[in-house]
Amino acid sequence: AFSYSGKYIAKRLLARGEEVITLTGHPNHPDPFNGKVKAYPLDFDEAGMTRSLQSVDVLVNTYWVRFDKGENTQPRAVENTRKLVNVAKAAGVKRIVHISIANPSADSPLPYYWGKAANEKAVIESGLSYAILRPTVLVGKEDILINNVAYLLRRFPFFFISGDGSYGIQPIYVEDLAGLAVEGVYRTDNYVIDAVGPDSYTFKELVQLIGKAIGAQRPLISVPPRLA
Repeated sequence: AFSYSGKYIAKRLLARGEEVITLTGHPNHPDPFNGKVKAYPLDFDEAGMTRSLQSVDVLVNTYWVRFDKGENTQPRAVENTRKLVNVAKAAGVKRIVHISIANPSADSPLPYYWGKAANEKAVIESGLSYAILRPTVLVGKEDILINNVAYLLRRFPFFFISGDGSYGIQPIYVEDLAGLAVEGVYRTDNYVIDAVGPDSYTFKELVQLIGKAIGAQRPLISVPPRLA
């Protein structure tokens, strides 16, 4: 609940009068809810997490690993997600709302994407009621990609585009993702949906739009992906 998308989801649930707790691996992160959300460790100690989730009806899972760092790898994230699902089941949780990613694939050569597919499989095979949301790039005050693009445009006289920049991107506003997640909390059917915004761009068009919005339009130079 103290994470990026989790914060928006928790805010909506609290506004509905729900009791919200969080499992967090970052207990020192600022608490935006002034103590209204009790925090317990996300340490993947199954016995401890089972106790923490006692009497919880719905688990909203936003846990993920953006990139490998030390022992915090995509395969480890798959193992941890399986533990989290097992813990939810053991604690008597009735439903999981799982935040995945657009286009997960067990056949992908990229650990990020086959890992996300493996996580979905763990949720679906758990026997619990579930909603799986597959967001694209999130847009919001704290997002990574859009803000990093803006940072580079402000500070450099040109911008490297990976390849020709014609590949598509269809961002979703973080508040819209939160709305879909809360809807998933209250529904009872099992489903998997793409969570995408209404506007679709090529990556090149998106960079140009960001540059125009911040008054930093730069020459866009196509380079090999590794160089970019």
